[in-house]
Amino acid sequence: LTKGFSIDEQYSVLLFIKQGSNAETYRVKGPDGKLYFLKLFNYAKLHRSAFDSENNLLEIELLKKQGEIEKLAKKLYNRTQIFFMGRGLDASVSFEGSLKLKEISYINSFAIAAGELKHGTIALMEPETIAIALATQDRLYEKMVSNIQEVITREARVVAITKEGNNSMESQTKEVIYIPACRDAITPFLSIIPLQLFAYYVAKEKGENIDKPRNLAKSVTVE
Repeated sequence: LTKGFSIDEQYSVLLFIKQGSNAETYRVKGPDGKLYFLKLFNYAKLHRSAFDSENNLLEIELLKKQGEIEKLAKKLYNRTQIFFMGRGLDASVSFEGSLKLKEISYINSFAIAAGELKHGTIALMEPETIAIALATQDRLYEKMVSNIQEVITREARVVAITKEGNNSMESQTKEVIYIPACRDAITPFLSIIPLQLFAYYVAKEKGENIDKPRNLAKSVTVE
């Protein structure tokens, strides 16, 4: 939790993530902070310090790719619909990336677990449809490549996010964003960053008010 919200009064035990205040409605610190907290809670009795050090170094390396992501946003900011897909942990990150994009750019974005692609969503793939595909999970990589091939067969345009070393992805699509190679458990901390930056730069290109998106509230007070 973050201090200062009415939910504070409803529980006897509270765990604050201490992420600091959010001046803007568009929030990236909230989901990121909760993700970090849960992971650190899980690692507390094992190797927390090692996890902190590894994760920080990888994130610093990834942030060097901001220019690459901004260029991609300049190419795609005028699209009216963008799909996100992934498997396992990547599916959850896809939903967060889609949410951030629609919140501040107002593009109709849609996320799906890639294993469910044939249950309807595949019918929406057509020439020049944009699909952002996350393929960062080693054990699911080949299955994700198969999903990407299905989308490309429909002449959709795929932007892939995968780990450094998975160079075979370039045989599927030329638009690949690499995150540093790491353990699968750490990938959500890294793969969410290019998606958040992409949403930011798309909204910026469209001239939208990123800090004050329309029709959004920082807290919901009515059902």
